[in-house]
Formats: sequence, structure tokens, C-alpha cells
Amino acid sequence: MDKKKVAVPLVCHGHSRPVVDLFYSPVTPDGFFLISASKDSSPMLRNGETGDWIGTFEGHKGAVWSCCLDTNALRAATASADFSTKVWDALTGDELHSFEHKHIVRACAFSEDTHLLLTGGVEKILRIYDMNRPDAPPREVDKSPGSVRTVAWLHSDQTILSSCTDMGGVRLWDVRSGKIVQTLETKSSVTSAEVSQDGRYITTADGSTVKFWDANYYGLVKSYDMPCTVESVSLEPKFGNKFVAGGEDMWVHVFDFHTGNEIACNKGHHGPVHCVRFSPGGESYASGSEDGTIRIWQTGPLTLDDSEALSANGSIDKVKVTADEVSRKIEGFNISDEGKSKAKDEALEESSK
Repeated sequence: MDKKKVAVPLVCHGHSRPVVDLFYSPVTPDGFFLISASKDSSPMLRNGETGDWIGTFEGHKGAVWSCCLDTNALRAATASADFSTKVWDALTGDELHSFEHKHIVRACAFSEDTHLLLTGGVEKILRIYDMNRPDAPPREVDKSPGSVRTVAWLHSDQTILSSCTDMGGVRLWDVRSGKIVQTLETKSSVTSAEVSQDGRYITTADGSTVKFWDANYYGLVKSYDMPCTVESVSLEPKFGNKFVAGGEDMWVHVFDFHTGNEIACNKGHHGPVHCVRFSPGGESYASGSEDGTIRIWQTGPLTLDDSEALSANGSIDKVKVTADEVSRKIEGFNISDEGKSKAKDEALEESSK
């Protein structure tokens, strides 16, 4: 048997406490971006392809549990233990809005059309803020049965899903009526719920089980037992043929979607893996850990010929971010000049390689 190649990830330092959430933007004209949430209260924005630091959003007074970017990667949102969800300008790093809650906020998500922001947390209330009228009181959706752990939008923003910290299952709400229309039953609390890029599947992790649900008819499509308690799982977005899972054993596992067989096991983190996410093109995936680092792993050896052939038939678009674009993203970010010029130099250095 061939000896498995050891994967060498890009290691992103910067957080001083555990990394608890990661979110990739879709591909934008400026490339794609990765935002990270950490217990150090300072969410960070990075170039999604290189992992290079772009800026830090400063203003939270407690652990940040969740982070997201809108579809155009122009705004970021973060949910925190300081009882607030903040919305930021992702180009300048400025705080645009701070939505106060009455308890810890664990999850936030922008709607696909970017007009709405969904939040949930220990208060057991799902709130929808209108980004066009941020001063208006939010709409409160029918009370959640437990403390909210995850939230997401699906069906072109007509449905929202949410899981709870203290009970199993994923509940789906009809946005118009505000009522629960379906519950996906799981034994343990669902720590990760992701809607696939093509809208076909809902991917969940509960305990040591990964499940794939039909996002339209809500039937269980596949269920696989994992080698350990898994905290986060993400489905490859382009071909949907593999998924990545991370959890207590500190390893980042890659599995075949159709068979559940393990394809790869990436070792490198020095603490439990709290979050894993595939990049929008599926060419890499990121993991965030208790050890305070983010690691970006390449999916597989795509040779230049392969990638050209693939982009020719429209399956994959390799995105290259130019130094100018990265600089444009960095410009105006409220970071020290020294940090700005260093980040620019690194970006220029990267692009000239």
C-alpha cells in the first residue's frame, strides 16, 4: 500500500484564544474571504486563498461565538458573549451597528439577499434584523424550545433553521408564518448545521454522528458514525463527493460522501477542532481549534492542466487574488500603519510568487 502523503497546511496565527467559528464568503470580484470568531473577542478577516491576515474587527467585550460575511463580502456580522451582535464594514473594519440582546448571542447569519440578519442565543429567541432599517426593532420568530446554537437560511430566505445547545434536533421555521414546519430528529445536540452551496443538503453533526438531510423534503439521506465526537462538518461544495469533519480527537478527517470511508486524516492541531469549512470552490478547507490557530488544507493535487480543463467546462473556477485587490481590501482598515504596510508587503510578496 502506498504511504499516505502528509498534508502541509497553511497555518494562520493571530488569535490568542480558541477559534470557535469560521465562515467563507462566496467568490467575489476581489476573490474570497475567510472570517474567524474566537474567544479572544477579536474576529479576524483573511484572504480565503492564502490565509493572509487583512484586519481585525475591534469592539466586542466578550468571547465571539459566531461570525459571517454577506454574499458580497462587504459586511461582516459577529455574535458575542457580551450580549450583542455587531455588523461591520468589511472593507474598513468600522462598526456599523450593534444590536443589543439580553443574554449571550451564539449564532448569526445574513440572508442570501443580504437584507436581513438572523440571530439566536441563550435567550431562546430568533430575531430577524432588517439591514435597510437597522434602527427598527427586530422581528422575533416563534420562541425556540432551547438555547440557540446554530442558525442558517435556506430556500431563498423563505426558511430558517436552528439547532439548540441543550436538546437534539434541527428545527425549520417558515419565515412568513414564523412557525416551525419541520424538525429533523437527532439523538444528541446538533453542534453544526450547514446548508450545501447548491441547496440540496443540510449537513449536521450531533455527538459522533454526521447526517445528510434532503433540504427540500427533509428526509434523511445518509448517516455515518464518526471515530470520535465531532463538533463540525462541511460538505465539499462543487462535486459534493466528500466531506470534512473535526472534533475531539484534534484531527481533521476527510470522508467519501457516498460510502462514508475515510479518505484522509490531517494531523497538526494541538487541541480539539471546533469548526471546519470548505472554501467556496472546494479547493481547500479550513479548520479552527482550541489551540488558537486556523489551518487551511488543500483538498487535493489539482494540476494546472486539470484546473484549466475543469474551468473550461465550467466546473471549477480557480480564483487568483491580485495584490491590488488585496490592498484595496486592506485600505482604510483601522489597523496601525505598520500593520497595514506589513500586510500589503506580504500580499505583494504572495502575488509575486
